[in-house]
Amino acid sequence: MPAPYDTNTTADELLNDYEHIIKDKVVLTTGVSSGSLGGFFVQSIAKAKPACLILAARNADKLEQVATEITTAYPDVKVRTVKVDLGSLSSVRDAAAQLNSWDDIPVVDVMVNNAGIMAVDYQLSPEGFESHLATNHLGPFLFTNLIIKKILASKSPRIVVVSSDGHRLNPFRFDDYNFDEGKSYDKWFAYGQSKTANILFAISLAEKLGLKNGLLAFSLHPGVIWTNLSNHLDWSVDMDGLRSADRAFGNREGWKEFDTKPLERGVATHIYAAFDPALKANNGAYLIDSHVADPLSDTVKPWVTSSFEAERLWRLSEKLVGEDFSY
Repeated sequence: MPAPYDTNTTADELLNDYEHIIKDKVVLTTGVSSGSLGGFFVQSIAKAKPACLILAARNADKLEQVATEITTAYPDVKVRTVKVDLGSLSSVRDAAAQLNSWDDIPVVDVMVNNAGIMAVDYQLSPEGFESHLATNHLGPFLFTNLIIKKILASKSPRIVVVSSDGHRLNPFRFDDYNFDEGKSYDKWFAYGQSKTANILFAISLAEKLGLKNGLLAFSLHPGVIWTNLSNHLDWSVDMDGLRSADRAFGNREGWKEFDTKPLERGVATHIYAAFDPALKANNGAYLIDSHVADPLSDTVKPWVTSSFEAERLWRLSEKLVGEDFSY
């Protein structure tokens, strides 16, 4: 029987169970900076002596800070860094080309698409897409597909997409993903749309590459954790905006207090998604509190459970990034 992991499970508890699995793995993580979920995740799994940690982020100084901290504490762990701004498809292509050129790293065993933005004011990416959609979905979609050969070269390839129960704040707006060029923009609805896209992306990866290539793909909600993701928000004002968005959908979160987690518990579901061996039976699943989400007790909206919606988003994403990935 699997261990009874729950909301109180910590990173160290999972490391104790998965150390033998993490050892000698090559793990790529986006959105790595000190004090973030991505930073704490890579620093945690470094204890288990993976073969190589590939750290990706848009800020080179923050990348080097985390890389130095890891190599100082764990000199036997190889660390590589790649600068990428996921909000720019051009930057994504450059980063993918750089990573693909590393002949000394022919395999990526686990890719963790962790980077993201939350509830920012309306702005467009260089290619003209609403910034949440660009950074949280289109960039990771393109980056993952451009390096997929290295991932599939693994004996046990796995992709993790960090979503959120914030997907409750909007289904995907297929006919108006840019919010009428900002005229109908709500930053929480935009965030919700991008988090819905994350879950649908994992479903598509599992369905397209699971049986044929042995790829496992999962999405997850890490919990409510106060990190630098929300540093730009004034919660004395923005909490009212979030509650209004929830109440517009009739979500219970519009009336209840949020349960928060420290980083030690916040990255537990990252580790569970990336390494738990029993999850093979639930390929494509959405995870929360280190278990497969239960629609009866967890927040799981119907618009993130549809293979039809996942395929529809995949085809739209191909069109928006200008490349076909037919698997």
